[in-house]
Amino acid sequence: MTCFSCLNPRTKDTRVDIDTTRYNSPYPTTDSSGSFIEPGGGAKSFTFKELATATRNFREVNLLGEGGFGRVYKGRLDSGQVVAIKQLNPDGLQGNREFIVEVLMLSLFHHPNLVTLIGYCTSGDQRLLVYEYMPMGSLKDHLFDLESNQEPLTWNTRIKIAVGAARGIEYLHCTANPPVIYRDLKSANILLDKDFSPQLSDF
Repeated sequence: MTCFSCLNPRTKDTRVDIDTTRYNSPYPTTDSSGSFIEPGGGAKSFTFKELATATRNFREVNLLGEGGFGRVYKGRLDSGQVVAIKQLNPDGLQGNREFIVEVLMLSLFHHPNLVTLIGYCTSGDQRLLVYEYMPMGSLKDHLFDLESNQEPLTWNTRIKIAVGAARGIEYLHCTANPPVIYRDLKSANILLDKDFSPQLSDF
């Protein structure tokens, strides 16, 4: 089995500019050589080896789900923090531009009802995003195809989720600068923490 095959020290990593003091566009900016600039915000740059170690080399047992972007794995960083690691599928519909925009958006915007971006990886051809882990999964997991021992959501919890999701959308549409139209609202993109507080994902 080949591990970390993409870790070529000669490969130039992508750098994303998320310095909010001079960022005025939702699209990436580059330096004079055409490379993206190292972030100046809170998102941390991880190596592929760090994230492969966190997910035990992306084992199937750590797989949380799969979407248009790629696969999402549960991992544990060296610090002990549990995270969700989303790996871009190179053959998928979303490409490098969408990856960069998501890093920029989530690094600029902070709200209790938006998913928290911890960091990213751009080693070689790899493109990964590292998020806060949401232990209750997505709203979809609690609405459809429930297990026999799984209780349906109470009405109070449903209202709590609906209100939180609405607050996240209001922030994006009305308060964020620049404003963002959230066009992919669905139960699979509403993630839930241990208290069933919702966070919107997939910008």
